[in-house]
Amino acid sequence: MSRVAYVNGRYLRHAEAGVSIDDRAFLFSDGIYEVIEVFDGALFDEAGHLDRLARSAAELRLNLPMGEAALKFVLREVVARNRVRFGHVYLQVTRGAARREHYFPSPGTPPNLVITARPHDPVAGDAKARKGIEVITLPDIRWKRPDIKTVSLLPNVLAKQQAKEAGAGEAWLVGADGFITEGASSNAWIVDAEGSLITHPADSSILCGITRTRLLAIARAKAIRVIERAFTVAETYAAREAFISGATTLVLPVVRVDGRMIGDGAPGPTALGLRAVFHDPVASLG
Repeated sequence: MSRVAYVNGRYLRHAEAGVSIDDRAFLFSDGIYEVIEVFDGALFDEAGHLDRLARSAAELRLNLPMGEAALKFVLREVVARNRVRFGHVYLQVTRGAARREHYFPSPGTPPNLVITARPHDPVAGDAKARKGIEVITLPDIRWKRPDIKTVSLLPNVLAKQQAKEAGAGEAWLVGADGFITEGASSNAWIVDAEGSLITHPADSSILCGITRTRLLAIARAKAIRVIERAFTVAETYAAREAFISGATTLVLPVVRVDGRMIGDGAPGPTALGLRAVFHDPVASLG
C-alpha cells in the first residue's frame, strides 16, 4: 500500500507530495514540527503535543493554518489512510513560500502544513529496551532556544551522526558550564545512588518533552523521588541508572556512557518499570 501524505488541504501519494522550493523551511529552517505516537490506533498525549505546537508557533510569530478541531481531524485521517495502528504521525508547519528575504513575508502568505504517518514495530522497541543503548557526550552547540520545537536541527543531526559512527544510540549534549542539557533527539535522565530520578529542569536550554512530562507524573504517582536539576557528566558516570525519553523511544535504558558502564551495565529497574507502565492512565498508578 502506498503511503499517503497531507499537504495543504490535499491527500497525496507520499512519493508525489511536495511543497515549493521557495518554502521558508527549505530556505531558512523557518518552521516547526511535532511527532505524536500512535498507540493502538490512538494519538497518544495528543493534547500536550498540540499545546506545544501552539507555543512554538507563538514564539516564532508563525500562524497555524487551521484550528485545533480541524487539525485533529486531519491527523486522524492521515493515520487512518496509512493504516497505522502502532507508529508515529509527523506534522510540520512552515511560514510558507515567498521570495528569499530574511524578513517575514507579507501577512497574506499562507503557511504550509505537511502531515505524514508511518508504522513501527513495538516488539522491536521493547527488545532494544531490554538490551539498552550506549551514549556519548558532546559539546552543546545548538542555538539558545531549543525549547522551541523548530526544524532547525543541524547541530542535532551532526551529534546523532557522530554517535552513530561511535557505535552509540544517542549523544548527550554538554553545556559550557559542564552540565548535560539533553540528548540530540531525547531528554536525558539518571538515577542516583539513593534512587532519586534526576532530569534537567524545563527551562529554555532544553525541549520540554511531552514524554518527559508524562514520566514525571508517573514517577510521582509511584512515589519515586524526582529532582529537576542539571547534572554533570561525572554524576552520570556514577549513576545507578540512566535512560533517555522521547515520543519515538518512550523510555530507553542507557547502559554505557562514553564507554563507561552505568550501574551494573544492564537496563535498570527504574527505567524498565517506567517503560512498562508508560501507556497506563497516570491516575491509576498511585
